[in-house]
Amino acid sequence: MTVNSISPGLVFSFVLLGLFPLLAKTVINRFKVLKVFKKWQQPKHFDNNLVVIGAGSGGLVTAYIAATVKAKVTLVEKHKMGGDCLNTGCVPSKALIRSSRFLAQVKESKALGINHANVEFDFAEIMDRVQKIIKEVEPHDSVERYTELGVDVIQGSAKIISPWQVEISTDLGKKVISTRSIVIAAGAKPFVPPIPGVEKIDYLTSDNIWSLREKPKRLLVLGGGPIGCELAQAFARLGCKVTQVEMLPRIMIREDEDVSKAVMEKFQQEGIRVLVEHTAKQFKAENGEKILIAENQGKQVRIAFDQVLLAIGRAANVKGYGVEELGIELSPRKTVAVNPFLETNYPNIFACGDVAGPYQFTHTAAHQAWYAAVNALFGQFKKFRVDYSVIPWATFTDPEVARVGLNEQDAKQQEIAYEVSIFGIDDLDRAIADSEAYGFVKVLTVPGKDKILGVTIVGNHAGDLIAEFVLAMKHGLGLEKILGTIHIYPTMSEANKYVAGVWKRNHKPEKLLKWLAGYHAWRRK
Repeated sequence: MTVNSISPGLVFSFVLLGLFPLLAKTVINRFKVLKVFKKWQQPKHFDNNLVVIGAGSGGLVTAYIAATVKAKVTLVEKHKMGGDCLNTGCVPSKALIRSSRFLAQVKESKALGINHANVEFDFAEIMDRVQKIIKEVEPHDSVERYTELGVDVIQGSAKIISPWQVEISTDLGKKVISTRSIVIAAGAKPFVPPIPGVEKIDYLTSDNIWSLREKPKRLLVLGGGPIGCELAQAFARLGCKVTQVEMLPRIMIREDEDVSKAVMEKFQQEGIRVLVEHTAKQFKAENGEKILIAENQGKQVRIAFDQVLLAIGRAANVKGYGVEELGIELSPRKTVAVNPFLETNYPNIFACGDVAGPYQFTHTAAHQAWYAAVNALFGQFKKFRVDYSVIPWATFTDPEVARVGLNEQDAKQQEIAYEVSIFGIDDLDRAIADSEAYGFVKVLTVPGKDKILGVTIVGNHAGDLIAEFVLAMKHGLGLEKILGTIHIYPTMSEANKYVAGVWKRNHKPEKLLKWLAGYHAWRRK
């Protein structure tokens, strides 16, 4: 068939064939929208462009973005501004870790050439300092600040009563406001396991442990994840006799085995009793003493304690604000189910942060918030899929652990081919000078290439050092670029350059080097 013989009708048919899937998808989506909104009466006008439920990281950033683009936005918070991160999570835990780390450094004074160092402290004063730090950070997330930014902040309880209406209850009564879109950023709470007897003990969680003013003599930490590990070490350094119980084969199960081993060895050196493969079966009170009955390899183990910290995960807050009544769908993980645009099954109701997952980090909540805000306000023009390709995180134990992308166990599970380059921080000049020469930087790359698949750092300031790799992965920079970047001497950040050097040495051009050796030998004649 010649070009001249192609008829306009045939061209139109090919165009129509190409457009059909897109048209079909549009029609199906439109049908779903009409179906989900069928029983609801849409208001003729709206009080708001956006209502945000929850003033944690996700909610604050969502409201901030909406106000910045001059949308009418109302932010509702029933507890404290700043959410878990400010009040019971990141800020207080890092304040406590800072104090406990100082005490640990005093004990290690001989490593710095100081024969004797002594320190006196009061547990209650350290816990008071934690509250002082919260108060110092508080203005960043305050009602006053967000009001000045143009956000209508209401301290009260919100309940979604229709896809476009939110009922808000305060001390002054109730009112209903209408809105084009809603963003749910209701956060999560500590999960309390259904262990027999747990309701009869005065257990601690990451929510209420900050009210302690009397140091527990024997603290039982149930859980070997990031929260359990951070607080187990901090309280041990404050003088508590800590027992950590984990049902899995090792603590920090999401990390590689060598990472778990490094942290566990440090814990044991500091006197923490770590019991892995121990499953909590029952809490009991006998003769005035609290007992955990655990099972290990078919045998019963009795663990006495004074107070217990439950640190085995967090559950999304999905009740109390209209999710069930409205029929907003939940995921198998009991989080609010969202699509890649953070839409729920109602296309004008979005969710972000811990309530939606899949990550429960302050920085990912803020990351999601941009997508939730932009899609809620401008989704009729263009929607943006959330980018989870480069998500970093850190566990602030000592040694600190930070990761971005794949680790070895992830790569094996996903059957992704990789090469490993490792640089031991014990060989780094600055780490040696600081007497903190332990840990490593581990980089996974595409076989034969310098493209980074993932990085794990174990050691002092790992959470800070990982940022260079996060930037590199986000913008497609390989280890060659990091190797070619000047790093200040002597700093911990040189470890990033040196691990790139390890990769380079493992991929040196053997044939070229052999030829060069011959060339230089010829030049010497």
